[in-house]
Amino acid sequence: MLFRMMTGLKFVSLFSLLAVGACLIADEKPKPPSGLRWKMHTVNDQSPYEACGTADFNGDGKLDIFSGDSWYQAPNWVRHQVRQVPASVPNPHYYEDFSDSPLDVNGDGRPDIVTCNYFGKRVGWVENPGGDATKPWIEHEIDTPGNMETGELVDINGDGKLDFLPNTGNVVVWYELTAQKPTVTWKKHDLGSEGAGHGVGVGDVNADGKIDLITPKGWYEQPLKGEGKWVFHAEFELGAAGVFIHGRDVDGDRLTDIVWGMGHGFGLHWLKQSQGSDGQRVWTKHNIDETFSQVHTLVFAKLDRQGEPALITGKRVYAHETEPGATDASVVFYYQFDRKMGVWNKHTIFHGDPAPNAPQEAKDRWALKDFPRGTAGTGLQMSAVDMDGDGDIDLVCPGKSGLYWFENLGK
Repeated sequence: MLFRMMTGLKFVSLFSLLAVGACLIADEKPKPPSGLRWKMHTVNDQSPYEACGTADFNGDGKLDIFSGDSWYQAPNWVRHQVRQVPASVPNPHYYEDFSDSPLDVNGDGRPDIVTCNYFGKRVGWVENPGGDATKPWIEHEIDTPGNMETGELVDINGDGKLDFLPNTGNVVVWYELTAQKPTVTWKKHDLGSEGAGHGVGVGDVNADGKIDLITPKGWYEQPLKGEGKWVFHAEFELGAAGVFIHGRDVDGDRLTDIVWGMGHGFGLHWLKQSQGSDGQRVWTKHNIDETFSQVHTLVFAKLDRQGEPALITGKRVYAHETEPGATDASVVFYYQFDRKMGVWNKHTIFHGDPAPNAPQEAKDRWALKDFPRGTAGTGLQMSAVDMDGDGDIDLVCPGKSGLYWFENLGK
């Protein structure tokens, strides 16, 4: 497949620029529509874990939060510690909990947690025992494919059931839950290492009705039938992308575009897909926002229950302690693409303060000490769900600087 990458620059004449300048003054520039209002709730401002999931873990009809070693019982967020999550041996600034994705794995009607870790290289599921809220949850190993940044649940093969897709840097792999009783059974799908890298995601890139896998180096085409080969198309280079990489039609032209952030640098971007005169796919890069760094997790959700889903993302606090922008203020934003104007309108959910007094040495930095108390970020996972049952979408944001719920108050 022919690979062509074009920049998103457009050239206009000097006459056009002068004409626009004469017609518009500062007060007349179009303003983006006003955004939603948000109320920040502290679940645990001393939590260092970067993953979270939401589900009704105790069967009382209310959505609870699972993060790290504990689940937090709604509505008052009573903490129940149910397992031990060790700090990573090579780097104690990370805990071996890089995904907390709720799924009833064993078919007993209670949501369990599918998880993975980086240094331990392990995919597993953590069993919800029910009964006593403080009863230990037991972890069951699924596989050890390699170092994993995080993972998400998504229906990859279109059978109506959620599969687990981890971001394994050395190989592209996903896991299908094929049996729950009498024994939990997972089927491993190994696509090889050709496209493996920092970041992974999904989208129907070629519009054939099948979900494809997107990596920083290209995309794997799902076979139309059965267990055929997933063909890899090395059509672009995204760099050290965050997780998730989203394949979706941004501009309404019925072609799947790609949205991603730079996990360890500055930048939030999208690739527009178009078709060349020879029928080949052409990818054109556009910037969404380059004002903040460490853009790891991205979520799309209809926050106001209408229109196109908004893009929600922010800063992963201390993704690495000494990379560009590490001590800058933490932020959580959402963006809405105006298809008529061709621009992304940016709205603030949270904007914190920087950590100017952070120690120079990475080994001495610690988010809970360096940043002001109450600093929120987007960690490795966010949960976009109606937490309070009022009909709109709220956000749960974990990270090294605490665990927080942002209540959507509408406009």
